[in-house]
Amino acid sequence: MAAQKYTPPGGWYAYEKSAVEKGYAVVCGIDEAGRGPLAGPVFAAAVVLPMDAEIEGINDSKKLTEKKREELFEKIQKTACAYSIAFATEQEIDEHNILQATFLAMRRAFDGLHIRPDYALVDGNRMPPLSVPTQLIVKGDSASASIAAASILAKVSRDRVMKEIDKLYPEYQFAKHKGYGTQLHREILLRLGPCPVHRKTFLKKILAEKDDE
Repeated sequence: MAAQKYTPPGGWYAYEKSAVEKGYAVVCGIDEAGRGPLAGPVFAAAVVLPMDAEIEGINDSKKLTEKKREELFEKIQKTACAYSIAFATEQEIDEHNILQATFLAMRRAFDGLHIRPDYALVDGNRMPPLSVPTQLIVKGDSASASIAAASILAKVSRDRVMKEIDKLYPEYQFAKHKGYGTQLHREILLRLGPCPVHRKTFLKKILAEKDDE
């Protein structure tokens, strides 16, 4: 039996259409990927979709398989009126903290759009410093097509970068855990210590546990 296709209440474009009804002309969705990992950059994407776009299978990137995300990544790029993908480095995360670095990535993604939005839909409950009116939507990647699309672009882009980082530091197995604090990653960290792409401010507790042994 095939899985039932998910559609949020009001449809995937309810928030976008509401903004247009208020008089806004170009609405973008923004989301991030990689706030939680112990290593690597945090990514963000901004996407402007046509209001009549039907992207089969779109959803919160965390609810999709890697294969499905890769398929949708290509579809979103072909379908979008505009999209932009950006990141903040692990050094910027350590310097500014993860929230501010995430905002930095979001702002870079927004500024990178070749079509200038006049309204933004952002996943989460913290307001990034954008130059246009912004609506926060908790779990927006399951409620707005634009945010879901941004979620997928950010997640796939970050995963690809972590696979490239894996080639530089194969002993850390970044291709497997993508920098998240899995048991495997923690065991490797305790054995080898951090490498240049680790977020030093994220490791204090883990490394303290090692020192206590």
